[in-house]
Amino acid sequence: MRIMVLLLFLTAILSAQRGGAKPVVEHLWPSQSADPDSPTISIYKPTRQTSSAAIVICPGGGYRALALDHEGEQYAHWFNSLGVTGFVLKYRLGPKYHHPVELGDLQRAIRTVRARAAEFSISPNRIGVIGSSAGGHLASSASTHFDSGQPDTADPIERVSSRPDFAVLVYPVVTFTDEPYVHKGSRRSLLGDNPDPEVVRLMSNELQVTSQTPPTFMVHTSEDKSVPPENSVLYYLALRKAGVAAELHIYEKGPHGFGLGWSDIVLSSWPARLADWLRIRGLL
Repeated sequence: MRIMVLLLFLTAILSAQRGGAKPVVEHLWPSQSADPDSPTISIYKPTRQTSSAAIVICPGGGYRALALDHEGEQYAHWFNSLGVTGFVLKYRLGPKYHHPVELGDLQRAIRTVRARAAEFSISPNRIGVIGSSAGGHLASSASTHFDSGQPDTADPIERVSSRPDFAVLVYPVVTFTDEPYVHKGSRRSLLGDNPDPEVVRLMSNELQVTSQTPPTFMVHTSEDKSVPPENSVLYYLALRKAGVAAELHIYEKGPHGFGLGWSDIVLSSWPARLADWLRIRGLL
């Protein structure tokens, strides 16, 4: 199965290089399209759509940059190889922008995909989010800070829920309060130099998990020096305590930022584990 998934992924990459899978880029707020900072989604449709699930992809970069290749486009092509539609999010960054701007960008992306589900040939209740590193913090933020929409607004996108139906966190930043494990660069970029302690706690997402937090898959390595694996462990334990389905894989070896891990014979097994998890959840 792992070899088959890898072959499908490589086929998707080759197809993209031949020009068969170029994404469509859309502004989340079309009225802001002239603004160079305007957040966008790049829509990646699978050549053969076999799933009604979709995934919004949040690249990492410490809330100061976006790893759009190995934590964005490559993820989109991998999900396409499984027949899943991908949406790579370009969200606004610090130090120019701080919370709640970044979370608002992701919430808008989730609402956009859900509101236009029929157009994208997907199910409005099978929309997930994946994030790596600081993008993992953003994905876990969307998983713990969401609303059901504003039914009376004139904007149809804002009428629908911003809650993801499932989440995938890859070596995520999670805690902003458990000091030995905090990625201070991400916290500073998102919240500024002297944030309100209440906001720091609010955005320490292991403290915000409830029974309504979506099922979550996580992967990390014990050798991660940038974002310690305790970030994933703390979130996993919070999910367990809340009774939320969760799966956590911690590899002994491997650096931070490995993406799909294709250059490492061991780390490259994690996407197959994710595919298994998606399968048992009925998403494939």
